[in-house]
Amino acid sequence: MTNSDFTLTSPLSDLGQSQAPLLAITIVWHPERARVGEQFIGGTSGDIVELNRYSPLFMRPGGQGLPLGHGGISRQPLRLVRDADDGVTVSLPDTSMIVEMNGQVATQTLRLSAAQIAAGQILSLGRAVVLCLHWMNRLPVHNAVPGLQGVGSASIGVREQIHMVARTSLPVLLLGETGTGKEIAARAIHALSDRAGAPLVAVNMAALGEPLAATSLFGVAEGAHIGAQASRDGLFAQADGATLFLDEIGNTPAAMQPMLLRVLEGGDYRPLGAAQDRHSSARLIAASDQDLDTAAFNQALLHRLAGFVIRMPPLRARREDIGVLIVDMLEQQAPGVELPAALVAELAAYDWPGNVRQLSHVLQRAALMLREGMAPALGQLVRSPRPQVEQEQAPAPKEETGTARRRPSALSDHDVLEAMAANDWNIQAAAQALGISRPSLYKLLEDHPDIRRPETIPDADIARAMDDCAGDVERCAALLKTPAEALRRRWRLLRPH
Repeated sequence: MTNSDFTLTSPLSDLGQSQAPLLAITIVWHPERARVGEQFIGGTSGDIVELNRYSPLFMRPGGQGLPLGHGGISRQPLRLVRDADDGVTVSLPDTSMIVEMNGQVATQTLRLSAAQIAAGQILSLGRAVVLCLHWMNRLPVHNAVPGLQGVGSASIGVREQIHMVARTSLPVLLLGETGTGKEIAARAIHALSDRAGAPLVAVNMAALGEPLAATSLFGVAEGAHIGAQASRDGLFAQADGATLFLDEIGNTPAAMQPMLLRVLEGGDYRPLGAAQDRHSSARLIAASDQDLDTAAFNQALLHRLAGFVIRMPPLRARREDIGVLIVDMLEQQAPGVELPAALVAELAAYDWPGNVRQLSHVLQRAALMLREGMAPALGQLVRSPRPQVEQEQAPAPKEETGTARRRPSALSDHDVLEAMAANDWNIQAAAQALGISRPSLYKLLEDHPDIRRPETIPDADIARAMDDCAGDVERCAALLKTPAEALRRRWRLLRPH
């Protein structure tokens, strides 16, 4: 992640574009859970880092440094030597301590290229402590943002940008793969803004078909059409003086895009059937996992949305954060569960196509297996783990094969129901499994006789199901047979505060 990936940024803690990044070692797992996330940062060209039980010192910003300290780590040092090409040679200690790199036992000196370090290399010592070797292009700083955990450069940079833009009125465009935390970032921007006392109004644009989009966003006047017996406010009216979050903005119906552009330019819009314009001061945040820089999306609208762009990095680009994410998720989902260090090393080396959301689901399954006395392995927890990063050369780009594309009309109701159930009722994952686009799956869901839309389910039924499922949205979605993300948004509106 570089400064050029963003607009309107001011990364004060950057090391400087002309300065090479520093070699960092982050604790991904340690028998003392409080140590996870501590870092040693150093190692410029020609430096030798000696890694053993007593050195170097690992710390958090503003904290005191401590060595790894664990008795399973050798007193004899493992040496990391950075050369002029930013490659790192790993020389093993002359001891019986088992050293693993990306899950493979190392038996001889290794050389890691600069590209491999950039991808994050998972180093396990004594099958007890798991570390990540990676670059840092900015110094660690404590800049907490609710819900966004991470200790690497990418996470620090995203949080800096959120703090920077939160108290402005600029529209924000969040870009990133599915599961990278775009909605969490949107809620954080709102929570840190001057509008925090007002609601954040959220809508999934992919769920709005063209007939409903205009009325949902802009409202409808009394008598505008048959059945409109009273006027109804739209989302822009509900978000007046607050924040409006338009998720999956790339799926906005084409006819709606010029209307959104008009609101962004002046705040004015006209409800369906109304004689006069209305005005909204809603602050707009949009998100997408698509490439919006195409002719299919209104480019004038894109330029207005992109007042401030934040790119959410995929999890595979910030392996150093996986340990702190695991600790945070376990504390929330499965307090008291202890993961084996070997499993954490596997999780840290995996590529995570579903990103943080997929990691969360995998940890839930792992915790369930551990509570039942089973020993979970990566192959049991994810469907198709990708090959680990090779040790001797930088990995070549892999061609994404994926699922063969299929015609939606060729899919049966059983196919759709089975795909949703197999993918935790997540629409994006189910669409990929079926080989169709997400908008196509929305249409199939709308016509499905057994799958319900959350807005059609009585409030009492949702509350009862959430209680039966102990607040687990994915389990509740499976029980109610409704998409999980839409159910999560509905539950946020219903649950008592």
